[in-house]
Amino acid sequence: MYSSEQKLGKIFALFSGLAILIACLGLFALTAFTAEQRKKEIGIRKVLGASVSGIFSMLSKEFLSLVVIASFIAVPVGYYFMRQWLLEFAYRIELTPAVFLMAGLLVLFIAWLTVSVRTIKAAMSNPVEALRTE
Repeated sequence: MYSSEQKLGKIFALFSGLAILIACLGLFALTAFTAEQRKKEIGIRKVLGASVSGIFSMLSKEFLSLVVIASFIAVPVGYYFMRQWLLEFAYRIELTPAVFLMAGLLVLFIAWLTVSVRTIKAAMSNPVEALRTE
């Protein structure tokens, strides 16, 4: 009876995974671009005594805050459309805040992993190389 819904679920899962992969690639590229643009700033901060964790938190904070803002925008939209979709079924589940909280935490964790790869590399770079080009 629900075979069409199962097929639709598989298609959504495939395209959701593809969308997450493309978003991670874009986030990685944006992180690499920002780290390259701020290479001299990072070098100066390291020469003045900044720690790797301080530089990492400085670079990753701006990206993760954007992910949190996007999650706050996506939750009401997702709730509305999921509620409309679930009204079509005779037996339905309740949408609890835990579903959206877990999804938001998962998105934040994936974004953190994506950003951390490039920001740690930028934070551990040699400051002399960044400042030598002047």
